[in-house]
Amino acid sequence: MSGNLGGLANAAAALGVSVPGGDSNDANFTDVVNSRWIREQLLRTEFKYHVRSWRFGPEHLVRGTLYDYIGEKNVDRAVKKLNEILSSSRDVKSKVITIGAETKSPELSQLLVQQSGRLLEGFLQEKGRTRGGAKAIFAEARLADARKEMDEAEHAFSRFLVGNRNYLGSADPAVRLMGSRLENELRLRQQLVTTLAMNREQALLEEKNDVPILNVLDPGHLPIEKSRPSRSMLVLLVTLLAGTGAWLRFNLEWLKYKAIAAGGEATAPSNGEH
Repeated sequence: MSGNLGGLANAAAALGVSVPGGDSNDANFTDVVNSRWIREQLLRTEFKYHVRSWRFGPEHLVRGTLYDYIGEKNVDRAVKKLNEILSSSRDVKSKVITIGAETKSPELSQLLVQQSGRLLEGFLQEKGRTRGGAKAIFAEARLADARKEMDEAEHAFSRFLVGNRNYLGSADPAVRLMGSRLENELRLRQQLVTTLAMNREQALLEEKNDVPILNVLDPGHLPIEKSRPSRSMLVLLVTLLAGTGAWLRFNLEWLKYKAIAAGGEATAPSNGEH
């Protein structure tokens, strides 16, 4: 797994998964991560993480859903806001899918991408079972019917043999014909059960092979470095703000002095006349 892991104030975490197989399948995996279904599942998930009330303040423990963290009034707005927090991309050459999240808590970012990966894997496994399992379910049902039909053929042949054990040597052609028909029917049912049992095992193997396998290359470690803004940018910004504040303070004092001086000059002639 690969991706940008960042953030102390604004944290970003990323999870990458390698998907062996065809291009058409893994190309759709990013659509799954970006789907409304995944987004709503994430919004309903409860997370436990630490967050700062302000940048240099102490951390405090928070436990709540992602919907609570986003704080929107309805699900539609929350999903739209989540689209700004959670991202996914796919490298065409390496087939690595990167899932990234950016929140105010490094822990929440990590938990968010990890949960996204689990939801993606669960979706793919369920989809594989739905597609490949249909054949296995049909084979199992047909095998059960064939076994029932074989049991009925065995009972019919057994009842016939009670009074016609040596039917092949019977002088009655009808008895020989009936015995041969019942025996052939039983053999046919036995062969059908054997064939369907093999088909059932093959369908079960295909069901497992149909499930895409996600190889997690990076589980989404806890972000350490800030995502944005960078520390140098913050220092520069603080310096500029401090310099601007000092400049404004100096100029305000100067303007105040000029205003007082101008007011004194304006009142001086009036004092002279008295």
